[in-house]
Amino acid sequence: MSTHTTLPTHYLVASDFDQTLSFNDSGLVLSEILGATRFREKVEGLSRTNIVQQGGELAYLIRHDPEFRGVRREHLQEAGRRVRLRSNIRALVELLDRGIEGHRFSFFVISAAPREVIESALEGLVSPDRIFGTELDYDPSSGEARSIARVPAGYGKVAVIEELETRLGTAPNRTIYVGDGSSDVHVMLHVNNREGHTIAVSENQQLARIAKSTVLSEDAFSVMVPILEQVLGWRSGEIHALFESNGLRLHEWEKARTDRVTVSHGHEGGGPVSARAVA
Repeated sequence: MSTHTTLPTHYLVASDFDQTLSFNDSGLVLSEILGATRFREKVEGLSRTNIVQQGGELAYLIRHDPEFRGVRREHLQEAGRRVRLRSNIRALVELLDRGIEGHRFSFFVISAAPREVIESALEGLVSPDRIFGTELDYDPSSGEARSIARVPAGYGKVAVIEELETRLGTAPNRTIYVGDGSSDVHVMLHVNNREGHTIAVSENQQLARIAKSTVLSEDAFSVMVPILEQVLGWRSGEIHALFESNGLRLHEWEKARTDRVTVSHGHEGGGPVSARAVA
């Protein structure tokens, strides 16, 4: 007699890096290491002229700005070590790797930040083969970055999403994308158009109008609130229980136009972390 086993539902979860898993822009950190000036002004100027896709400004500066042209691999790795990360990234990645009651997840980071920066920042948290960042080619004699092979910005992120869906064999409506800014607009529109789920983690007004939900938090694990509630259809009691089973607690989660959420360590004595989730 044969038995029928139901395969777990497979989701692709993709996240931006700068100001999504981190608090600050890695380009700003790199400019401080190099002693480069007016980084924000240069990025804003490039955005206004539309010379490069939004998110790809740092790659452009590395190739064309005199203050950034001497960038070497070790500069990028040092920038990654200095980037301040959101809390509980490890808990988020481990939960997604384990899967949840009939659901499995494949987690990837897709960012226009240089790959070396992301790998250095997330060392021990996210495997390098789960990271897609700007790929630079280095001069063998000087060690300086001399060309750009790939920049996952704008439509470049869409290409990576489609590549991963094909590789994993996941349906487009089971893609979840998490981002923070204007460089995520194209990929979020793409995911939404194919019935996937998009989560914004900033108050960027353009993104908030596009994303299906918004979570504002210092805690990376907080993105599980809309994933559990809106994607998997869990009730609030089940969500609270899952957080507590991972040593965390939800506080002040008020169901309204703006969900207010606070996350804290349930067993480690850490202070609470506030968050807001907009449905």
